[in-house]
Amino acid sequence: IVFPLGDGGEGTAAVLTHHARGSTVRMQVKDPLFRPIEASYGLSADGRTAFVEMASASGLQLLTPDERNPLRTTTFGTGEMILDAIDKGARHLILCIGGSATHDCGAGMAEALGFNFLDTGGQPVSPTGENLHRIAQIDSGGLRFDPGSLAVEVLCDVANPLYGPLGAAHVYAPQKGADEKAVSILEEGARHFAILLSEHTGKDMAHLPGA
Repeated sequence: IVFPLGDGGEGTAAVLTHHARGSTVRMQVKDPLFRPIEASYGLSADGRTAFVEMASASGLQLLTPDERNPLRTTTFGTGEMILDAIDKGARHLILCIGGSATHDCGAGMAEALGFNFLDTGGQPVSPTGENLHRIAQIDSGGLRFDPGSLAVEVLCDVANPLYGPLGAAHVYAPQKGADEKAVSILEEGARHFAILLSEHTGKDMAHLPGA
């Protein structure tokens, strides 16, 4: 039996939804530049598993070449899809992370789920790539779901760490529109944000393959 496959990028969620005999949910979300667009994700037939594809809401293909700049793009729309799926009863998330236009370390997605990111003065920070180094505190007081109720699997076809010579900024940001200066800013932001994540979660995830 021959059928299409996806690498975690565009089309992956559609393939998985089809084979789960699921349905497609279309909704309005924010695109990588915070503009309203229609995106979609899949729900399995029993409604318990959601297939969410970053490329649908936060994908590079949603931007013109002139608009591509990972300093300013967000994964907020991906978080909006995840939250909608949770509200619809999904308790298992398959997150396909290929094809994104972003380098916010998922902070935009987390913001949509209720996390708040604050600077040293306690003021909100918009968690785009250029602002990651400004975040001093992660506040989960506004979280809109119970993380313990959601099982998450990430579909990722690379083994890069979060930062370093083979990290996300140096390897992937140039493909998303970053020049040499932007790569340096994103690298600094990722290193800083990784420390905050480690302090907040008690886990060092920056060096996991695919981080």
